[in-house]
Amino acid sequence: MTDDRRYEGRPLPRPHEDVDDQGLAFDLATMLDRRRALGFLGLGATGLALAACGSQDTTAASSGSSSASSSASSAASSGSLAEIPDETAGPYPGDGSNGADVLEQSGIVRSDIRSSFGSSTTTAEGVPMTLTLDVVDLAGGNVPFEGVAVYVWHCDRDGNYSLYTTADTNENYLRGVQVADADGSVTFTSTFPACYSGRWPHVHFEVYPSVDDITDVANCIATSQVALPQDVCDTVYATAGYEDSVANLAGVTLATDNVFGDDGGASQLATVTGDVANGYAVSLTVGVDTTTEPTAGTMAGMGSDTSGHPAGGPGDGGTPPSGAPAAAGAAA
Repeated sequence: MTDDRRYEGRPLPRPHEDVDDQGLAFDLATMLDRRRALGFLGLGATGLALAACGSQDTTAASSGSSSASSSASSAASSGSLAEIPDETAGPYPGDGSNGADVLEQSGIVRSDIRSSFGSSTTTAEGVPMTLTLDVVDLAGGNVPFEGVAVYVWHCDRDGNYSLYTTADTNENYLRGVQVADADGSVTFTSTFPACYSGRWPHVHFEVYPSVDDITDVANCIATSQVALPQDVCDTVYATAGYEDSVANLAGVTLATDNVFGDDGGASQLATVTGDVANGYAVSLTVGVDTTTEPTAGTMAGMGSDTSGHPAGGPGDGGTPPSGAPAAAGAAA
């Protein structure tokens, strides 16, 4: 007898397993159905993500993010937007280029990346943060890059990376993929990252042509990092749980950072609104040019990146507090 268990009106491809274990294709169909429903109701991913952080100031943060999107559209239409600089993915990408590959796992396509998924449901602590990236297709005429898949990841409040650093090898939190909407935008609900020794506070991201391409890092069309403003970092790091970040931030500047130092993060410095109590909205416009050859990103084995630098060397630098397991074979 056929088992016709259903979820939201659709038959489960694996009827004897939980909804969370139905596979990537089922997850994508569910995400797209919900996006259509939200569009019909006049709701957006940004509004939902900020609502998760809750409160009046978060609404103001959302307005700031909308303003940033408007500025991005203006910059794109005027042709003034530059291509986002290629940067190393560092030794902790989780994209299969250096050990762990979270992009092969069902559940990675999500907007709220605060908790692990799969065998663990641990939630990363810290000041709430939403991250919105507005992706622009420079080769296509400076238009919103609808349909591209954006993978983001960053360290937690203690400066550790899930999947790699010793304390978090069984976690996959603070990693996720979203598909750009008609405005070229993706939004993630997360927590504000720490500053660990040797690196300016940052968020990593990769851009893929579509969500079907994320399982092969060779398909990546852009790899870069978002720099966080010092005044916001100073405020966040004055709160409980971020104590180690205070001294670490004092030991580095945007000018001396080995990723942002070439231009002080001029095109990678995020716009931020909000406050500690209600969370921050972080936004950045990302120009992607598919006619240029990517010059950084994935690790070439475990000893160097694609530019020939030692893993974690000029491209990433710094060391998270608990270090990396032997399998990673690289400093952060």
